[in-house]
Amino acid sequence: MNDIKQGGSNTPKNHVDFRSAFYFQTPVWIAEVPMFLKNTIKITDKYIKKAKKNLKDKLKNEPKWKKDIGTFGLSYHSESFSNDPKAKDLVQFIGQRSYEFLDWSGFNLTDHSLHFTEFWVQEFSEKGGGHHSTHQHWNQHVSGFYFLKCSEKTSYPVFHDPRPGAEMTKLFMKNPEQITMATNQVHYKPKPGTMIIFPGYVPHEFVVDAAIEPFRFVHWNIKVVETAISKERSQKDELQKK
Repeated sequence: MNDIKQGGSNTPKNHVDFRSAFYFQTPVWIAEVPMFLKNTIKITDKYIKKAKKNLKDKLKNEPKWKKDIGTFGLSYHSESFSNDPKAKDLVQFIGQRSYEFLDWSGFNLTDHSLHFTEFWVQEFSEKGGGHHSTHQHWNQHVSGFYFLKCSEKTSYPVFHDPRPGAEMTKLFMKNPEQITMATNQVHYKPKPGTMIIFPGYVPHEFVVDAAIEPFRFVHWNIKVVETAISKERSQKDELQKK
């Protein structure tokens, strides 16, 4: 392997201006959305209450060592509530913004429909230790968070570079505090009312929560399917209800 001389020549004959082209970029949309905050906290109170009861009932059947640990390191995870009439405005807002997100990204959505595959709320345990290890929703087109209760003292999401090749060949960054093309993970600290929309393939995690203050957020996944298939599924669902 031959070493490459750094710096190159300063003579005019060897000077070339390269154009910068940014290929395969990963979009992440972030906005402050306060208008749904108060109502969504109120709506999700009952779902969190039910999730707490379900988890505590489940722990009753666990071995003693798990009972002793209790809910430490866990989170209260609700059922899907995208069909809750009281959440209709929020659901419609997220659905429309997600459509715009994909359209803006350059995808042709003609004859396609967006469907929520998951729409839940979760709150990290008041015992502390709540977190989520790095994962991704690889078969979903859009994922997102809407933060309801959080602060500088709570957990927060960390987004990882979704490109395997970049991860395998990463180098040290000049300034880890600055987001550049060399960045391989982004720590984002939200405020109550912050909404984040991103591709489902982006790996993400939540850092360990110290349970100093409540940490609650809505999380969703959206899948795009052909409208014809969507209608067929809806008809089958209606028949099953009868």
